[in-house]
Amino acid sequence: RGREMSIDAKRWEDLYKLLERPGPLTGENFIPGDDTKEMLHDIIRVLVVGAGGLGCELLKDLTLLGFLNIDVIDMDTIEVTNLNRQFLFRAKDVGSSKAETAARFVNERVKGAKVTPHFCKIQDKDAEFFGQFQIIVLGLDSLEARRWMNDMVCSLIQYEEGGSVVAGSNIPMVDGGTEGMAGHVNVIYPGVTPCFECILPLFPPQINFPMCTLADIPRTPAHCVEWAKQLEWDRAKPFGEQALECDDPRHMQWLYQAALARAEAHGIEGVTLKFTQGVAKRIIPAIAATNAIVAAVCANEVLKLATAAAPHMQASTGGHYMMYQGGEGVFTNTMAHERHADCPVCSRAAVRIEVPRDLTVAQLIEEMKADTRLRLRNPALSVAASNAAGMKTIYNPHVKSMLLQTTPNLDTTVGTWVAESGVELTVDDPVMATQKQVAIHFKEQSSMDTS
Repeated sequence: RGREMSIDAKRWEDLYKLLERPGPLTGENFIPGDDTKEMLHDIIRVLVVGAGGLGCELLKDLTLLGFLNIDVIDMDTIEVTNLNRQFLFRAKDVGSSKAETAARFVNERVKGAKVTPHFCKIQDKDAEFFGQFQIIVLGLDSLEARRWMNDMVCSLIQYEEGGSVVAGSNIPMVDGGTEGMAGHVNVIYPGVTPCFECILPLFPPQINFPMCTLADIPRTPAHCVEWAKQLEWDRAKPFGEQALECDDPRHMQWLYQAALARAEAHGIEGVTLKFTQGVAKRIIPAIAATNAIVAAVCANEVLKLATAAAPHMQASTGGHYMMYQGGEGVFTNTMAHERHADCPVCSRAAVRIEVPRDLTVAQLIEEMKADTRLRLRNPALSVAASNAAGMKTIYNPHVKSMLLQTTPNLDTTVGTWVAESGVELTVDDPVMATQKQVAIHFKEQSSMDTS
């Protein structure tokens, strides 16, 4: 037993130099010694969300830093094109679960590692699941998934009567992202730092193609995919009234077949399943070296958060958000953003919308989708009522029976459901993990409008 302990001490020798002694650069809460080592190896549980390019790097870095209790969640399976940068996978693994394969590889390679895989969507897990981790690391490739995770983590915050955050209820989240030769790392402390929703307006709007080009004569493979996504899906309704879900393999397969048929009809080449996924999900090609750089920064921040061996990225250290640019030379910058007091996620504030009383429910939904504070995809609306349930459904596209029952309400006016300004509607949307409130305020009608 003594020999095993000496071997382990030798194994973590460099790491322990940071954990065994205090210094001028350590964090305020740093406690050097064996308790911190034990906490790192045996107590702290880390959740890695995503087992792709960033996720593989994160699992490697975190386990080699001594984090031996890790869960990883990913709904995707391994494709041949993943093998050039997702180094935990081999050719024999094509078609297998990314999460399960990555966990098995790391467990076999790193002594003592206990990586638990979850082959499912993040939306399949509830608040109790996410609440059991001390730190969450994101290695995602879409804004929607980040928004959902951000909303879920922020929903776990508990507050004291005086308004202060209950210790331990705000789980720190480290968000890593790459786009070609650029990347970012964002340390989010819910209720303290700006959440992802607070900085969402900083992300550039998605590129959209003219509808006439999509409907008439496409010229590129991307036009064919966008035609299938924006026009043919709603017309064909291949899965009934289900909204298009780009993370659903069945939906993506249908989208690919529709886009391919459109391309062949117009003599356009280049539509593949991988290309279809890239266009539909706005995926930018990944660079292995960028993944390694960003994952390393994420892992370092996780180590700081877990041990306080050094201060993590925050306003007092120069910022919580690190930007990396490798396209023209090499440039990094760390900055701090402002937390929004009216953020619907971390501040749980109702979003105020001003509309005419005679606006239809369908028009209100379109305004909500276009509102940069909400960026909803397919919202369901309900309003407080005096019935037994306490709520009355205005429109619900997520349940087939409710959709049939509430679709006629789309043509009714908002004033039919909202008696006076200030009434809040409850909104459910796939991009959010929890319900949000929208406060309806009616615009004053001018004398010219009534004449």
